[in-house]
Amino acid sequence: MTAAAAALVTACSGGAVPADRSSTAGGPQASPARLGYDLPDDPATMLFPATGAETRWTQGLEVFTQQVARVTAASCARDTGTGFFGQPPLAFIRFSDVPDLDFVARHGFGQSAEVPEPTAPAPSAGAPATGRSADHATARDCRGRAQAAAETLRGPYAGLQAQWLRGLSSLHSDPAVARALRSLPACFSAHGVKARDEDGFFARADAALNTAAPTELPCLDREFGSVYATCMRPVEAVREPARVRARRSFLTENATEVRDLRRDLVPSLRRAERRYGVRLAFPAP
Repeated sequence: MTAAAAALVTACSGGAVPADRSSTAGGPQASPARLGYDLPDDPATMLFPATGAETRWTQGLEVFTQQVARVTAASCARDTGTGFFGQPPLAFIRFSDVPDLDFVARHGFGQSAEVPEPTAPAPSAGAPATGRSADHATARDCRGRAQAAAETLRGPYAGLQAQWLRGLSSLHSDPAVARALRSLPACFSAHGVKARDEDGFFARADAALNTAAPTELPCLDREFGSVYATCMRPVEAVREPARVRARRSFLTENATEVRDLRRDLVPSLRRAERRYGVRLAFPAP
């Protein structure tokens, strides 16, 4: 076990606990992540997140489109008698450029809310495809239908959203952000983790978690999450307002597209919920 892991396991065993940690965050009794269902007042927030909490809506939207694709593919497979699909479970994936510090401080890096299962009824099966080549062709067709269903939802916003997310990394070069990032090594060290920067911290955490005993993993993961949140808060205190300002300019520069998205996004999602039996849900701390 690494020195970092040893120090944090001591905290799990009753030693010092980082000051900003929730009283429910540590130990085996930690509460699980929950799901939320309320949409933001402004749909653009879901597409162009500027704060960690806002990324929960973005995560939920991405999982929703993946669920729509899977329901479409599975329905097609059942209708055509095509045997395929044993896909891994979906998960809410956080954004490294917009860290959700409250969530990470409470749950660590490894836990998220459980993605809800679709409620769509299975359609009646059609005649099965015959022969290997026919089966493969039908499988390709089902995958194509699944992709088309997802793109019907993603298409109107995907390009603009990708543009926004790509631009977030440029904030690392902002002088105030760069100064705040230089404080990370000392903070990490004060909490028992020797790391030169954010990437170094994640490397240390991965190494420690990969070698820890299974019984130590949940608490150790939360301890690393708590240390990360503690040390990143001064960075986010500078970076978050910069992202909010950048988003304001971004929305103004793309006012026509954003107006259409604000008008159309939520109705399209509600129609998809009814059609595919998938509920739009978001991780919550």
